[in-house]
Amino acid sequence: MNKAILLIQCPDQKGIVSEVSRFLYSYNGNILEVDQHVDEEMGLFFMRAAWELDSFLLKKEEIIAKFKDEVGQKFGMEFKLYFNFPKPRMAIFVSKLSHCLFDILGRHHAGQLEVDIPLVISNHSDLKSIVEAFGIPFFHIPVNSSNKASAESEQLKLLKEHQVDFVVLARYMQIILGDFIKNFPNRIINIHHSFLPAFVGARPYHAAYERGVKIIGATAHYVTEELDAGPIIEQEVARVRHHNTIPELVQIGQDVEKVTLSKAIKYHVDRKVMAFRNKTIIFY
Repeated sequence: MNKAILLIQCPDQKGIVSEVSRFLYSYNGNILEVDQHVDEEMGLFFMRAAWELDSFLLKKEEIIAKFKDEVGQKFGMEFKLYFNFPKPRMAIFVSKLSHCLFDILGRHHAGQLEVDIPLVISNHSDLKSIVEAFGIPFFHIPVNSSNKASAESEQLKLLKEHQVDFVVLARYMQIILGDFIKNFPNRIINIHHSFLPAFVGARPYHAAYERGVKIIGATAHYVTEELDAGPIIEQEVARVRHHNTIPELVQIGQDVEKVTLSKAIKYHVDRKVMAFRNKTIIFY
């Protein structure tokens, strides 16, 4: 089904839902989903509305101007319009760890993620055969302290050439520079274990084991210039026991990372995420 999705933000006031519904109805819009949230502390209203497009009387290119004139200006709205076609184009960045990559490619192959994956970029060549087995182009761009800026420039060039809409860091073990992030605001999704910042470094599960943790988890978030502090999209946890070994903690943690990242990608693709300041509203 071809559908359109409106994401709306404005000061909270009476009549918003009624007016949005009236607008869609007046142009023969068959509403499929409506969800809203009021942040009482800030006095702000957030809304997601999706409707069937095939019977809609306005052309795609007419909707924004008509909505702004008839509804948006009246309520002081900021809004974005999306369509579920063509599919968004997602680039995957990886390093050496394969669990998140395998999960994404498997879900995509099974039709569980409504995206196109035009390329995978890595700073190592270890996962090239896995990616190419799924028929996806693989690009190896080495990254080190002396060439980071030029490497990211090469990456951005590839993303532009392949018309990429958003980027997923599937355990890409590099810090992204500010110039790169500015090209994809709230369009770079990262996954990390939820021990941060309690257990930093290359061996967080070993440190967690030494502390005898009782839960482990993962956080998926949008990337900002403040490391691992961007708006959170999804989090998951799993309980562990004293008898779990370090390899078992790693296994459990990687399983949680896969599920958390896949959920975050789906929320993003379905346009169910609204980022505001450093928080998100998720319309489940």
